[in-house]
Amino acid sequence: MTDRKLLKQLMLSCALTAAAMTTAYAQQTPQPENPALKIYRAVPTKINDLIHTKLDVRFDYKKRYLYGKEWVTLKPHFYPTDSLRLDAKGMDLKNISLVKNGKNVPLKFTYQDSLSVAIKLDKVYHNNESYTIYIDYTAKPNELKEKGSAAINDAKGLYFINPDGTEKDKPTQIWTQGETESSSAWFPTIDKPSQKTTEEITMTVPAKYVTLSNGKLTAQKINADGTRTDTWKQDLPHSPYLFMMAVGDFKIYKDKWKDKEVSYYLEPKYAPYAKEIFGFTPEAIDFYSKTLGVDFPWVKYSQIVVRDYVSGAMENTSATLHGDYVQATHRELIDANYNNGRSTIVHELFHQWFGDYVTAESWSNLTVNESFANFSETIWAEHKYGKDEADAHNYADMQSYLRSPGANTKNLVRFYYADKEDVFDAVTYQKGGRILNMLRNYLGDAAFYKGLNIYLKTNAFKNGEAQQLRLAFEEASGQDLNWYFNQWYYGAGHPILNISYKWDEATKTETVYLKQNQDGQTFKLPMAIDIYQGGKKVRHKEWMNDKVDSISYQLAGKPDLVNVDADKILLTKKTDTKTIDELSFQYFNAPNYLDRFEAIDAAAADQTRPQAQKILIAALKDKYYGLRVKTIRALNLTKDDVRNAAQPILISLAQTDNNTLVRAAAITALGKLKASGNMTLFTQAMSSESYAVQGAALNAIGLLDPAKALSLAKGLEKDNKGALTTAITNLYTANGNDAEWPFVYHAFTEAGIQEKFNTLKNFADMTAKVNKPEYAQQGIEELKNAGIKFKVYGAAPFVITQLEGIKAARTTMKDDASVKAADDAIKAINDAK
Repeated sequence: MTDRKLLKQLMLSCALTAAAMTTAYAQQTPQPENPALKIYRAVPTKINDLIHTKLDVRFDYKKRYLYGKEWVTLKPHFYPTDSLRLDAKGMDLKNISLVKNGKNVPLKFTYQDSLSVAIKLDKVYHNNESYTIYIDYTAKPNELKEKGSAAINDAKGLYFINPDGTEKDKPTQIWTQGETESSSAWFPTIDKPSQKTTEEITMTVPAKYVTLSNGKLTAQKINADGTRTDTWKQDLPHSPYLFMMAVGDFKIYKDKWKDKEVSYYLEPKYAPYAKEIFGFTPEAIDFYSKTLGVDFPWVKYSQIVVRDYVSGAMENTSATLHGDYVQATHRELIDANYNNGRSTIVHELFHQWFGDYVTAESWSNLTVNESFANFSETIWAEHKYGKDEADAHNYADMQSYLRSPGANTKNLVRFYYADKEDVFDAVTYQKGGRILNMLRNYLGDAAFYKGLNIYLKTNAFKNGEAQQLRLAFEEASGQDLNWYFNQWYYGAGHPILNISYKWDEATKTETVYLKQNQDGQTFKLPMAIDIYQGGKKVRHKEWMNDKVDSISYQLAGKPDLVNVDADKILLTKKTDTKTIDELSFQYFNAPNYLDRFEAIDAAAADQTRPQAQKILIAALKDKYYGLRVKTIRALNLTKDDVRNAAQPILISLAQTDNNTLVRAAAITALGKLKASGNMTLFTQAMSSESYAVQGAALNAIGLLDPAKALSLAKGLEKDNKGALTTAITNLYTANGNDAEWPFVYHAFTEAGIQEKFNTLKNFADMTAKVNKPEYAQQGIEELKNAGIKFKVYGAAPFVITQLEGIKAARTTMKDDASVKAADDAIKAINDAK
């Protein structure tokens, strides 16, 4: 699962600075110790094993019910037993029987907590005997009270989207979400990742709709009542949380990899863009199959996009489900970079091996699912887009972990947690992915991927944990890796590394001083150190084994650069005391993304220095678009010498760069100069096909001529997305009035999580100043909803601050009804659980 990784959608990005600042103090305040953190989370004891699960379901759209019949085949795991316990959340259990000689023999059962059912079998069964239970039940997901998490913001398992068709512009859909243990909200099962079962699902649905499930569609039958019955079979075993169903009006685009179907299910209006959105999937399947030495293991691979999804995406076996943020038009895809859906698509695909083919034995070992899926994003980026893209992605993930409060106190393999949902965090995802990349760098690609091959083949269709992973890497490499796993998998934190240098001219000795400043464990760090001198680079392989260490080199003369951690692979918070001259040399001579990134960062901090200006002007033409964007945003154009050198390059970038995000950044920088001579450039940019370029141009025009920008914005209201929508919204909230409110309100209500936070303050400002009380109350209601929905992310204090500001403004306007609405909204947010 991801968030985009969040955490692909699992965490909000650093763009939520305002909300993060609001809650920072609260996060630092010592919290009472949670007794649940002292409970060891053992792998659940296996008493019975699932073998096969057969379901026959139909849906009641009006009641939001599922009417189900189930035949589940099991056997005792090892010890004889005469009882069975199944997870079954919030159901009506009408009949539980043993299927014997073709007949259903009723069994006694106890279902008191509405979470699991205890069944008394007809006799004692041994582990060489299987038995089949028949269950007639009704699932009522909307009546289930289950809490979600920051990763998965709901846990009712089965979702009816616009079932009555009353919501305009929203399709009617049904879909499921099983992770972590929510499949048992729509069918009784042993809802643990350590269980594996084959499956057969028969769905009866309105004939106008399409269905999707795991495995292969084996039968379709048209019924006389206007329904159709579809049967899907999954013949290879997988865990219950990976079961899925989806029903709705989808167009199917069929692709293939070798002889296997690869298909994409999209809303009809996005069907023309199916190939643009998902078309690289067969290439990615091929790349991962060859890299791992294990071909894609399932009968088919489908991807479906649904509305109102409760997370980023979910790797259901052979049938990944995506939130609608990956659904985009050609114009939107022009501006999409690797992180706009593409990384999530490959993340979920890699789970088909790591998570589905071999599944974490318990949530404590979630790393063998999610850390690998995170890792896969980097290796695909390297394969498809080049090493700079991969390094940028990997570095951003490391920063997400380093900035995550409390993450440094948590082990990667976590046997103690308050709730299983808590392990879906920046440690499991971003830190875990970085740790795998470090190990890949240390072992080398051949040994690393051989280890993955051994792990997958040894544990195929079974469960895995980190110790099995260690053993596989040791078998492949011949090395003992306990030291690595002990510090990175079973220990917490990361090194806080200080690096300093001393050149002794008399002895021609360069000394590198290394110091780890973190509390807790000392990390054993293998690293490459590159020394540049006399036009040559010499690499040294070194180890840091103590908290304070030093390494000396006898050289012919003072080096131009000593580059510690030359591969820029270590997971560390680093202070490196290079001079600006050394960093300038590093920018122009060291090969990696982070070599150039570090130089640009240092140059941006003090742009008065000639060497800093040299770095920044050169970096405007860096080979990687992300560093061009970074440099543009870092320029201090109030300095005459910086502006004079940069402006001609910015104009060229704005007009001709092959990346629309670079063009947009250049236009934004030029716009801030408020130079009327650039108006022609901005006006020409308004004809771009790119929403990002148009949005930047509209903002720039707005700084020069707000009336002209407002006029242009009116003509763009029918076709705008992303950055252009944001630009129109910002223009309207700053300069508009009640006439612009409907657009602003609609844009905010339709925005995704990140877009909502990016525009929340401006939306609140306009809510405060509109004349019509009904408009103000619409805005207050939306802010209340955002505050409640995103309270789990720590956003509530920030939203409440905005509501307090609205309340003050409406008080001045004597709008008592809106003042009361603001008070009610603040109370509702504070009271929300």
